[in-house]
Amino acid sequence: MSKYRILCLLLLLLFSYSGNSQYKRETEKRIKPSQFPENSLELIAPQLTDVKRLRYYREQDSSKVSYELKFKKGRMFYSVEFSEDGQLEDIELLVKEVDIPGDSWESMQQYFKDNFTKFRIKKIQQQYPLLPGSTPQKTIRNAFQNLLIPELNYEVIVSGKQEKTYSEYEILFDASGNFISKRTSIPAPYAHIIY
Repeated sequence: MSKYRILCLLLLLLFSYSGNSQYKRETEKRIKPSQFPENSLELIAPQLTDVKRLRYYREQDSSKVSYELKFKKGRMFYSVEFSEDGQLEDIELLVKEVDIPGDSWESMQQYFKDNFTKFRIKKIQQQYPLLPGSTPQKTIRNAFQNLLIPELNYEVIVSGKQEKTYSEYEILFDASGNFISKRTSIPAPYAHIIY
């Protein structure tokens, strides 16, 4: 009986430990415009003139459901994310290393060197989150003017080696290049058999 209790206790500890770690299991499904929250489209409509490659997505994360618009406007690739009820969450635009201020990029590089034996950057997005006390219109204006404001974040997707294994991570930095959070990306399960 005591062996059974010890086993249960060990399993409980194992599951509680793994539940606290930050993992990202995200699935994205393309949807029709009619399935997208209408209030979201009304909010972002003025910015959708002269866009190319407009796509609508429903995103299921490990903790929430959201909707995302992806498009190209001018030379920039945008991703506008809304909550399940259609409220603006953030706007991201694809950037390159040269678009990040030098000091901020150096801080990020130092983080990568300190935390990975090897790493490769796969994607960088400049993120304009909707902050408490701010309005969606202000966030939209800042993002589409591509302003380098102190409230923006950088979301970096990196493939990094730790302890002899490679994993993909989503790492969030503030405008100064200071680390905010890290989530391990878990590949989506295959719905078919690969031969």
